[in-house]
Amino acid sequence: MNIGRKVSDLDLLTQSLARNVKRWRNERGFTLDALAARAGVSRGMLIQIEQARTNPSIGTVVKIGDALGISITTLLDYEQGPKVRIVPAEQAVRLWSTDAGSYNRLLAGTEAPGPLEMWDWRLMPGDRSPSDPHPTGTVELVHVTTGELTLTVDGEKYRVPAGASVSFEANTPHTYGNEGGEPMEMVMAVSVPPVH
Repeated sequence: MNIGRKVSDLDLLTQSLARNVKRWRNERGFTLDALAARAGVSRGMLIQIEQARTNPSIGTVVKIGDALGISITTLLDYEQGPKVRIVPAEQAVRLWSTDAGSYNRLLAGTEAPGPLEMWDWRLMPGDRSPSDPHPTGTVELVHVTTGELTLTVDGEKYRVPAGASVSFEANTPHTYGNEGGEPMEMVMAVSVPPVH
């Protein structure tokens, strides 16, 4: 690395992901092939991730975290700190975005006893973000602060207006969408059961 070159957030994330995927894969006793099969990700992709040669999609990172039984926060963490961990606003990690201005940000996460994450989402009108099923026992809590969320769980649509909250078991396909005319903003917590 050149002196004076600022390490970008993306570089930091790529390096942290590489180190943590390797660490947790070894801690769980998984071979590359075993983790690839559990996560539904190619062996080649895992090798690239562990060698910090790729910046995988949020979907891929979620699948790997679910397969390892750890939160995305733990996968992306670049330091193991004390029990109290303040995440400055500028360190919230944006993992998905669209040209229209939609995004999600991982605000905080911990292991308690399984992965627990808190997210900040913004969906512009007409945007949607599909999610693959998470492990059985995964629960999501969502609070809509602006606009209206159209949540589709296992093919069924639910409208969640600003000020309302919703909880659901996330072990089926689900999609966050904005079918309204204004931006939709929500805060989401995800609890994943520990891997035994």
